[in-house]
Parts: sequence; C-alpha cells; structure tokens
Amino acid sequence: MAEATYSTIQGTLERITYVNEENQYVVGRVQVPGRRDLTTIVGNLPAVNPGETLRLHGRWTVHKKYGEQFQVDRFETVTPSTLLGIERYLGSGLIKGIGPVFAKRLVEAFALDTLAVIDAQPDRLLEVEGIGPVRHERICRAWHEQREIRQVMLFLQEHGVSPAYAVKIFKQYGQDSIAVVKDDPYRLAQDIYGIGFKTADSIAQKLGVPKDSPGRAQAGVVHALNELTEAGHLYYPRPGLVEECAEMLEVEAPAVEAALQSLREKERIVVEDGPDGPGVYLQSLYQAEVRAAQRLRDIARAPRLQVPIDLEKALQWAQERGGITLASQQRDAIRKAIERKLVVVTGGPGTGKTTILRCLLPILEAKKLRVALAAPTGRAAKRMAEATGREAKTLHRLLEFSPRDGQFQRTLDRPLEADWVVVDEASMLDLPLTYALLRAVPLQAGLVLVGDVDQLPSVGPGTVLKDVIASGVAEVIHLTEIFRQAEASQIVVNAHRVNQGAMPLAPRDGGGDFLFCEEEEPEAVQRRILDLVTRDLPRRHGLDPWEDIQVITPMHRGPIGAGQLNTALQAALNPRGTEVVRGARLFRTGDKVMQLRNNYDKDVFNGDIGRIQRIDPEEQEVHIRFDDRVVPFDFGDLDELTLAYAITVHKSQGSEYPAAAVPIHTHHFVLLQRNLLYTAITRARRLLALVGTRKATAIAVKNDKTQRRYSRLLPRLQGHLAPAG
Repeated sequence: MAEATYSTIQGTLERITYVNEENQYVVGRVQVPGRRDLTTIVGNLPAVNPGETLRLHGRWTVHKKYGEQFQVDRFETVTPSTLLGIERYLGSGLIKGIGPVFAKRLVEAFALDTLAVIDAQPDRLLEVEGIGPVRHERICRAWHEQREIRQVMLFLQEHGVSPAYAVKIFKQYGQDSIAVVKDDPYRLAQDIYGIGFKTADSIAQKLGVPKDSPGRAQAGVVHALNELTEAGHLYYPRPGLVEECAEMLEVEAPAVEAALQSLREKERIVVEDGPDGPGVYLQSLYQAEVRAAQRLRDIARAPRLQVPIDLEKALQWAQERGGITLASQQRDAIRKAIERKLVVVTGGPGTGKTTILRCLLPILEAKKLRVALAAPTGRAAKRMAEATGREAKTLHRLLEFSPRDGQFQRTLDRPLEADWVVVDEASMLDLPLTYALLRAVPLQAGLVLVGDVDQLPSVGPGTVLKDVIASGVAEVIHLTEIFRQAEASQIVVNAHRVNQGAMPLAPRDGGGDFLFCEEEEPEAVQRRILDLVTRDLPRRHGLDPWEDIQVITPMHRGPIGAGQLNTALQAALNPRGTEVVRGARLFRTGDKVMQLRNNYDKDVFNGDIGRIQRIDPEEQEVHIRFDDRVVPFDFGDLDELTLAYAITVHKSQGSEYPAAAVPIHTHHFVLLQRNLLYTAITRARRLLALVGTRKATAIAVKNDKTQRRYSRLLPRLQGHLAPAG
C-alpha cells in the first residue's frame, strides 16, 4: 500500500460493507462532494451509521487489490448544511417522531433553516402537515434531550467516544456523565453494554490517567477476571492471571500484585489456596461456589418428605395410564427420583429421559405433591412443557427475577412452594444460576436434574452437572439403552457413535434423516448450505426455511462462520423490507434475530430467538415477536441483537429444531471437538445435514479433549476444600 500526505475529507456515509465487532475497524463508502464515485474509507470508526455526515482525517492510500482508499486516523460527526444532508440527518433516527417522511416534509417547509426552526421556533413545526400536538410535543422533547446531551457528546467525542455510546453514557449517568467519566472512566466498562475495557482505557489515557496508575491496574484485573468468567472459569490460577494482566496493561508484575492486594482489601476478589496453588476469584463467584456446594450437600442430607407410595403398583399404574413399557433403567430412575433427595438422570438422545418424566410426574401428582418444572432457557422450557403436557418455566421466571433490583425473589427466606423440583437440560446450568436455584429449593423437597452430560458445558462459568455427577453427592442414573423407535433414527445412532469416538454413517443414496454433503472449499460449503436451506430441503422434505431449518456453525468468523452465513442467508431469504442499520448489522422486517444478553427489563434472555414484525423509523423502534409476545427495542439497543439464520453451536444449546444444517471444515480447526459435534447433531429432530469434509469430521470425532474450566465445586462437594479464611 503506497502512502500519501495527510488530509481531511467530508461526506455522507452511504453504507458500511464490513466491521470488526471487537475493534470497530470499518470499511465504508462515503459520498464526498465533488467526487463522482463513492469513496472507500477504512479505519476504526466505532458506532457510525449510514446517513451521518463525517469529517475524516487521514491519508489516501492505494491497496493493491481494492484500489484507492482513505485511511482514517480520526473523525468527527458534522451537522449537515445541505438540504439533502439535513433530510438524511433528521430521517436517520436522530429524533423520535421524525422519520424519513417527516424529515422530507420539514425540509420542504423550512429548507436550510430546518434545524434552526426546530431549535429556536419549535411552535412552527405545527405548520407542517401531519404534525399535531402529540407529535409536536414528542419532537420537542426529543430535541431538548439531544440539546441537553450536546455538551456531553462533545466532551466524549473529544475523548474518543462515538455518538452512539455517548447517548448510552448519558442515559446511564445523565448530567453527571462528564463528572463520572473524569472521576473513573473504567466504570464505563462495568456499567454500559458495548463499552469494553479497551475503550474505557483509551478514554482514561486521553484524560491523562498514567499507565502505572493503581486504579488502572485494578480495573484491568477485574476486566481480566470477567473475561475469564465469560470463557467458563470460576477462578484463575494467580501466576497465570498476573502474567496475562501484566501483558495486557503493559506494566510489570509487581504492579499487578499490588492491584490484587488492593482488591482483596476492598473485598472485590478472593485469593484461595487449592490443589493447583492459589486461585483468584471475583468475590461474587467465590461466594456462589462455596454456598452452592454447601446447599447441595444440605439438600442431599436433609430428611425426605415422607410419602406413602407402593412403588411397584405406582410404576405399573403409570405404564398402563400412559401406554408405556418401561425398561429396567427407567424403572430404576423413577424409583430413585422418588426415594432419594438429589437425583441426576443423564443420557444421550433416544435413551428415554422424557419417558421417565411422563411416568414420574403423574405418580407424584396422584399423591397431591406439588411439582415445579423448569429449564435454563425459554426454548428448553417450551420443549419440556410440550413433552410433559404440564407448565414448565424458565428458571428466571420460576425464581421470580425482579428487573427492578436485579434479584431473585425466591430465596432461602421465601422458598419455592414445591415438594419436587425437576430441571431439564441441566447441562446448561452455570454456577451462578445453580446457586440461585438451590437457595430457593426447600430443604425437604426432592431435586431431579435431567440432562446430557456429554454435551457442551454451560455458556456461563462452571461445569455444574459434570461436577455433581462426579462428586457422589447425588444419586446418578446413566441411561445407555437406545430404544427401538429411536434406533430407526440415523441422527440418534450417529450421535451415539460420535460420542463413543466412531465416525457417523450416512447412506450413499442420501436417504434417511442424516445427510453428509461433501464440499472441500469453505466457499463451496457456504453455497451448499444456502442451497439446502432455500431450495433442496424445502423441496425434498417439505421443510419451511424459516420455521423448520436452523443453520448451526462452530464459530463466528469466516465464510462458514455465523456472521457471513447470516448475511448470505438474509440476502437469499429476506432481500427486501423496511431496514435499519446498526454498525455493520442490517435488520429488515421479517428477519430472524437472536438476543445476545439477558435483558431483564424486557424479559428477554441470551439466546432467545424472534422475528422482526415491524420497524418504526419515526419512533426509532424495532418490534420483535418472541413466541407469544411482541417486544419493542429502541434503535440504540440493537447491539443486543444479531441475525439468527445461522447460530453457533453454543447458542443452540437447549433447543431442538426439525432440521439442522451444520458446516464442518478444517477452517474451524481449533473448535473441532467431539462434544461440539455431538451437541450439534443432537439439535436436529427430523433431519440433519453435515456439510464439509470427512477429514474435519474425523478430527472432531477423535478430539475428546476439552478446554479445562477452572472450578473447585467438585472438591467442595467432596468436602476436600474448606472455605478461605
């Protein structure tokens, strides 16, 4: 790339063609006055949106493949001065109550004075057709809010914060925004979704916070522990944490050690000696692990509710009532679920876990016992309800989570009104959610955990189901027999083959419910998946590409990662409709979308999938249907959503789809693991299509090594580790 002299250009951002979500590196196209063609810009431009006028500072370069580009070093957003610019500016969603239609009417009425009229003579807006008292008040209120945050916006932009994040900061802190940012810029990473430590650190550097500041080191340690939590760890070995933090912060190890000591004194972390040396916990996770272990042991040891049940007669009655013949393992599971306090039922697909519940629940109900059914996610709870014919709730709803104070209302002081609690998809239980559940289970109640321990571990920290099984605290029933009706399914048979380290089998004629579509190049894999979803599977098997088929991929990036597959599937399945752009994400009416974080105010949780019903440019809202209800999202909250035509294997946990298409290729080499492939296969109910290479499949099948998650729940359950003093 040949460099040119430093210069400044100004223009309207027409579209974004690429964005790296981690560092906000953007490739975009800008209309610069006086230039006939659109100008390609590249650089770090966090949260810019099409329609904005940008003043860009940088250098002209020539890329050997892509040609002339403008490399941006820094930028500002500019209030537009042309009629078209003002119209696009107002119509971009800046002000609630003004969308593209009213933006055009306002510019037609007031021309270049439009912004001045809104600012200084707002009553004149009533002269515009369609603007009545209600819309007028809404526009004035929104403009006033914009004016209030202008000072905050200018301050934050001077320190490297994009307009979109500036609005979020103002919403969080109001008129205190500047004071908060000056006092402790690292609070932003903790308080505001989308602002990470790197952004907060960049702001801190511009505010003059020295690199060797103790506050910076402490914020860095907390950030590192939060990142490790997201990777599944409950604690991290102290030497490794010190090394990682020193490298990230570019400081010496003693500065990190001093930060650890300060955080210990503030009771924000716990450092505990264990079998592998000192481990560092966030305080909340340490307390959750210690107390969850104690509570599990207490529940297992507490006296059982005395219920007069003739088990043999009850089993016979349940079989006759349901038209079911139970195998010996299933009969044993039901007996133990009734006789013991803490029971785990685990097994792969087709081994009869659901049949056990269908017999167990009527027996308990016939004795007038109160049974609570729950699962970690909405989709898993819905499946549980459909399978049992009884109400099943998400754990958050069962435990009555309150968005107001961020707490569960069902606790030790107000336990669940239940004699038995049954939790399905228990492999998805992370440690914090498990602790919340255990606090709400009455000591005398029975607790039954049902799940497949060979699937991927929970998205959140810990390996709860695995540790409970290994500890010996619970009565464990391993279901191994595949039942006759399930033996006819190649999906079920191949899932068990993969789990046992054998290659899946697919008939050469492509018949049956398990397909293997061989493609060597990643681009060819993507094309085949598009064909399967849009044409082949709907035509041959009568499957609806929206409701019946889910693409499940091991990773986010690359031509067969979730990002590019979503873009390609959106273009193929939903090419037209009202649109809104958020960064590089384009959403249309009709799109299939997924929630990326727990939003307790909206009662929508990480992994929930919905369909966009309506996009309202004037109210700046997107209305999304999640199952039986429609939830509005402000445009500013769209970074909580992503397209869901293709999702990762981790995000598919707890869900089951009529059909799934799964790319498997050495392009995903670092993620080719047996439990990941096994989990992907078990998501499909009627049809599974693996698309890729047999070499990649063989690598995944052979690789039964899983990344270690640092947790001490197991030794605590076994009584080998006393709490830190």
